[in-house]
Amino acid sequence: MRLDLSGKTALVTGSTQGIGLAIATGLAAAGARVAINGRDRDKVLAVLPSDGDYIAAPADLTTDDGLAALLDGLPQVDILINNLGIFGARPALEITDAEWRRYFEVNVLTAVRLTRAYLPGMRERGWGRIQYIASDSAVVTPVEMIHYGMSKTALLAVSRGFAKEAAGSGVTVNSVIAGPTHTAGVEEFVYQLVDRDLPWDEAQREFMRLHRPQSLLQRLIEPEEIANMVVYLSSPQASATTGGALRVDGGYVDAILP
Repeated sequence: MRLDLSGKTALVTGSTQGIGLAIATGLAAAGARVAINGRDRDKVLAVLPSDGDYIAAPADLTTDDGLAALLDGLPQVDILINNLGIFGARPALEITDAEWRRYFEVNVLTAVRLTRAYLPGMRERGWGRIQYIASDSAVVTPVEMIHYGMSKTALLAVSRGFAKEAAGSGVTVNSVIAGPTHTAGVEEFVYQLVDRDLPWDEAQREFMRLHRPQSLLQRLIEPEEIANMVVYLSSPQASATTGGALRVDGGYVDAILP
């Protein structure tokens, strides 16, 4: 199967590292022109790959000014990947109102605002792809970060709802349920929960054993493995897949359906 995204422009939010950067790289490898986004302009410029067709799109999408600046520089896209998100461990009863609001604002409302901005143009052109990077935490709420799980569950509802809004237009809308993934941020998260003196390979195994024992993969997923699903869903070959929540979770969610 040859996935050809030549002539398509994609925006991947929060794409200066980790899963976002892997997705951006995968889309570019398939021929898309890809906008790399992050809050820090210098960091965005520093990570722009030398090969492929990339655009620097620095903007803080949690602010009105940042969103306006992004839309001014990138008024239309064919592929929107809502990857931007924050996470962290916090005892359930210690999560403050401000933290609840911040997680919803960053992880959910930024994606909603961008969907409102770009979906009408996609619908008018008769083609488009919108995806939300969700998490196994959307289905299996982790006790150590309920606020994060809540935000990812909300993305599943947002995705399904906007898929209905786009019905019959040639635009598909899906969410991708990513399992425990190996990124720099997750390494720090792992070390919040296991002995910091352990070497990484041992720490990873201990984390999976104690905190993610239901994983069938029994290891952290690599970002490129998430990107493979995203690139496929962005392609013409995925034209009949919409309104779905597709899992790249290493068998973490113990269910036949999400």
